[in-house]
Amino acid sequence: MANFTRDLKQYLREADCYLERQGKGDHGIWFSPITRIRFVVDNHIKSRHTANAVLKQAGLPKKF
Repeated sequence: MANFTRDLKQYLREADCYLERQGKGDHGIWFSPITRIRFVVDNHIKSRHTANAVLKQAGLPKKF
């Protein structure tokens, strides 16, 4: 099964999103300067639908 986490985090960093803090468990709290909101990124994303949903929250187009 695929793991989209590394590619997703790299794409978010290229879009100037950044990790604000570590959340509970294996989740990180990220901030998007595009949407000016915080969103959660799991450290083990195995679904492309979940990865694209994170991108949508960050204000970015689908990539996966």
